[in-house]
Amino acid sequence: MNSENFSISEKIVSPSYIRQGSQARRSHEQLIRLLLEQGKCPEEGWSESTIELFLNELAVMDSNNFLGNCGVGEREGRVASSLVARRHYRLIHGIGRSGDIAAIQPKATGSSLLNKLTNSVVLDILKLSGVRSVTSCFVVPMATGMSLTLCFLTLRHKRPKGRYIIWPRIDQKSCFKAMITAGFEPVVVENILEGDELRTDMEAVERKVQELGAENILCIHSTTSCFAPRVPDRLEELATMSAKYDIPHVVNNAYGVQSSKCMHLIQQGARVGRIDAFVQSLDKNFMVPVGGAIIAGFNESFIQEISRMYPGRASASPSLDVLITLLTLGASGYRKLLAEQKEMYTYLAQELKRLAAAHGERLLHTPHNPISLAMSLDGLQAQSGKSVTQLGSMLFTRQVSGARVVALGNKQMVSGHMFCGFMSHSEAYPHPYLNAASAVGITRDDVTLCIKRLDKCLKSLRKESSARSGSPIPLTGQEDHAGE
Repeated sequence: MNSENFSISEKIVSPSYIRQGSQARRSHEQLIRLLLEQGKCPEEGWSESTIELFLNELAVMDSNNFLGNCGVGEREGRVASSLVARRHYRLIHGIGRSGDIAAIQPKATGSSLLNKLTNSVVLDILKLSGVRSVTSCFVVPMATGMSLTLCFLTLRHKRPKGRYIIWPRIDQKSCFKAMITAGFEPVVVENILEGDELRTDMEAVERKVQELGAENILCIHSTTSCFAPRVPDRLEELATMSAKYDIPHVVNNAYGVQSSKCMHLIQQGARVGRIDAFVQSLDKNFMVPVGGAIIAGFNESFIQEISRMYPGRASASPSLDVLITLLTLGASGYRKLLAEQKEMYTYLAQELKRLAAAHGERLLHTPHNPISLAMSLDGLQAQSGKSVTQLGSMLFTRQVSGARVVALGNKQMVSGHMFCGFMSHSEAYPHPYLNAASAVGITRDDVTLCIKRLDKCLKSLRKESSARSGSPIPLTGQEDHAGE
């Protein structure tokens, strides 16, 4: 409804009522106007009616929704199922063109506008989350691993002699396979043990750089968010080293947007040294379906090079999902989620520490990891090596998802490389342990129920072990109250 249609409507319905309706619509349009003018996440979240109005306005700008459109090409936004069309708000053309994922599509003005606005809003959120000096980003419809691969492939053209990627070890397959898929040779640098924490061995990294020759190294591939007892890499030192030897630096920031500590590390690394790109997952940071990531950096031309490396058009679904989510939350809503994540981290740590003490275990001291926690399982290991892995199965069947149980001595072949002590980020970590993470969206009920079920599982395993050995295992005195 435009002003002309409202004027005509006054001949049908009382003008005072029409003016009231017109004013109501203008309040929606005012929000949309501010978004278009500023390109920033609104401070307060929008209602679903405003979001749907906006998306419908975008959709009618795409050629597949033109009244009387006659399409004779091979890609005309045709959709056989009306259910699928509604699922995508009839934004069918996707984003980008064959040569650039960020390019404008003449046939899809609405989808192109959606893409540009999403990238702008996401950039605003990255700044809000702590990386104030980031200059450019784009949403790519691939998860973190393939997005890292795209970054490595882009660097190939800038460093034709680059064959190796220096990679402080983190036992997560996708980031390792990202390097292999791109055609490079990962140089695994083992972490060093400091207390309970596994930290970046800077001396070993520099030795590898000198041994291989800086010109033969494609980049340093570091990590922020990770499973305890590993902690985020020493990003400032790695960034300084990258600048010193003129080696690109790519950061795997998979679920680090939700952590002010991880984002601060990236900001500081870029300030004191060199960070070329940092990659983060959409689903882990913004609670949307799996399938998208954000590639961001401090040099706009390099980020544009990465976007141009993407072959073909791309799905708009991840962009649509994250834009709807951020418009729903608003900046204030996302800040609230970040604050709740910190609060739940403290609560989870307290509860795990209490439970660990009740069962003769301890919460590993990993203060540099702002998301993941680890509880030792030395007592279970002493009972039986099988008890440790059995605990993981018991938790899963009792609907405790996301908890990781890491036994000693695991070996795993990943793309031709043998990892000893796999899942522990170390060849010889001294403790078996259980991981739990306080990620964005976790609730107090999640933590309480997890602790209660974990307590029951540990008691059950203790009883089984006692029955096999024929001798009772004494309680610590706190055990009876651990799950309350």
